[in-house]
Amino acid sequence: MNENNWTRRDFIQGIGVATAGMALSSCGISGDKSVKGLTEQALAVEPVVRPQDLEKPNISVGYVPVNDCAPFAIAWKKGFFRKYGLNVQLSREASWATSRDGLIFGRLDAAPVVSGAVTNARVGAEGARHAPLCAAMVIHRHGNAMTMNKDMWNFGIRPWYEYQQKYGDGALEAFGRDFRNYFDKQPPERKIWAVVLSSAIYEYFVRYVAAAAGVDPLKEFRVIIVSPPQMLTNMRIDAMQAYMVAEPWNTRAITGNEGIGFTFAQGKEVWEGHPDRLLAVMESFIDNYPKTYRSLVKAMIEACQYCSKPENRQEVAELITGRSFTGAKPKKPGAPMTKFTAPGIIGNYNYGGFDGKDRTINAADTTIFFDIPSNIAQEPGEHSTFLWRSRSIWLMTQAARWGQIKTVPKNANEVAEKGWRTDLYREIAAEMGIQCPKNDYKVEHPEAFIDKKGFDPSDPVGYLNSFTIRANAPTPFFMS
Repeated sequence: MNENNWTRRDFIQGIGVATAGMALSSCGISGDKSVKGLTEQALAVEPVVRPQDLEKPNISVGYVPVNDCAPFAIAWKKGFFRKYGLNVQLSREASWATSRDGLIFGRLDAAPVVSGAVTNARVGAEGARHAPLCAAMVIHRHGNAMTMNKDMWNFGIRPWYEYQQKYGDGALEAFGRDFRNYFDKQPPERKIWAVVLSSAIYEYFVRYVAAAAGVDPLKEFRVIIVSPPQMLTNMRIDAMQAYMVAEPWNTRAITGNEGIGFTFAQGKEVWEGHPDRLLAVMESFIDNYPKTYRSLVKAMIEACQYCSKPENRQEVAELITGRSFTGAKPKKPGAPMTKFTAPGIIGNYNYGGFDGKDRTINAADTTIFFDIPSNIAQEPGEHSTFLWRSRSIWLMTQAARWGQIKTVPKNANEVAEKGWRTDLYREIAAEMGIQCPKNDYKVEHPEAFIDKKGFDPSDPVGYLNSFTIRANAPTPFFMS
């Protein structure tokens, strides 16, 4: 792509961010809600690392108002940042684009990014900023879902697990038929699915599910970018028919809450065990502030461990309802404080629907912060904050599949090694007494994916070519 096109795209993205900022402001969602100061619990913590021993003890760390801000909230409240000699200023970001771009342009020292953002920044994928981003840990796995509007329900589309129950091995074909028939009856402006960021795992999941069901996502509907807090508003005004986002923005849509949609599928039903968010920094941050970086990763690992314990999840769900985090407190008198946040954190997940049926399913793997539930296949020593470099390569296959890069890079392993710093994570975890898998790459078994198609990282090109629905050219994106 030539320089002028990149400049134009960056300008359009900038306009989108500015527009989102104005929309948030008009909805009373200020960009200055970030928590300030230290809690009494944090002040009581005795540091095990002296701030003066770190190259940069005062750092700015971003987070986005969705459930996966939980480890950041806990690290602040419980004093894990302070424990490791850090004075962290948390910055509440309006979107996943501003979280990523805050790192690239130096406003933030560290921030969560959607899986795919690190890899695609390094390969210069269409829709991604080109920059040397790095990550040494996963913040959490799962914790996201696909919401569809009431019109799709009225047409006859139902949650994915009900297709499986009714049609068995023919579930994808049945869903694909309903999905296409619905969109065939819509005008172009009503063939829209929203995600939180281009060139990232949510976009890939939306396209993956459609293609698995025989629907070409490049021809039969459009994908647009919308920030998480704006998903409900945009669906309510019929700006899109479906979206994929992290909780609590799916739970808020269902009957009994906003009543504008239902959950079609959780992300874990597309790829069981997938990494959702990474803790990202610029490569220069690791090079210039290695001790500071190690302290940050240790603090976040401890926070993820805390969030993972069943006895702590109610506290975590309550904490993130605060105005500084998700602001997802119900307005109805007498409603439980954690009505919106608990389903994704505790696991009592309600898919919703408009027929009065209770679709609440309790599961330990709704959001995985550290300990991996026994129902998910795992390697010895594996926990959810560990980075599998092979999954970075899977993300590259999807970038190539949808035309964001021409093909899987020949140096895909090198890209994965530079961006996904499993080597650093293993060193840091060892210092904390945490066991890790011995390998950096693993085969993803067919049972983990919605279409039962496994992934062998030793042959990414063969895997890419096995898909009949894929792009051969870059795909345009449409900003909301």
